[in-house]
Amino acid sequence: MQHVATEPRGEELSLAERAYRAIRDRLVMLEIRPGAPINEDQLAQSLGVGRTPVREALKRLQYERLITTYPRRGTFATDVNITDLAHISEVRQELEPLAAAQAARRATATDRAALTAVRRELESVDSRRRDADELMRLDLQVHRAIYAATHNPYLEDTLVRHDNLATRIWCLFVERMSDMAGHVEEHGPLIEAIIAGDPDKAAQLARDHVEGFERAIREAI
Repeated sequence: MQHVATEPRGEELSLAERAYRAIRDRLVMLEIRPGAPINEDQLAQSLGVGRTPVREALKRLQYERLITTYPRRGTFATDVNITDLAHISEVRQELEPLAAAQAARRATATDRAALTAVRRELESVDSRRRDADELMRLDLQVHRAIYAATHNPYLEDTLVRHDNLATRIWCLFVERMSDMAGHVEEHGPLIEAIIAGDPDKAAQLARDHVEGFERAIREAI
């Protein structure tokens, strides 16, 4: 599986953390389809880890609403329900502008370098050559880099969770989306505002982006 995450830089990740991120991104990208059963042994084997790290990862993913456990039936990938879009957007419309503004205020030199690298990737986006899967992975990468630059772990965790849920909805309707590359490229000016340290502009661009996302999904339904 292609790697997506940008969260935390630095020390070696634990087996449980590695398992969590890998399974999470498979669920987010619908590589594990909504409603599909979750098999601990198969996941452990495919990731090259034991069952204990997988079990720890699944506990976190249940809390994040990516998997559901039913007594006597087992564990399944959560269904993607379009009625959740309004609830998820309600949260993101308040918190995405806050995160963008705080990133503009607090981004370190390391954060700016990471955002600049993502900005360069955005500039190379070619909707004719990049497939939908690649564009969505890039979208996740941009969002996670911005959240990390807030230096607020509570805000970051909350937004990563909601962005993951929004991305699952996006994946479900991606074939009907008319200008997906354009949606991803919108992040360019947002990243520039954060790097320039302009919190007001960053917040407005983030708000416009979330509203545009919800509108595009509703048009695609």
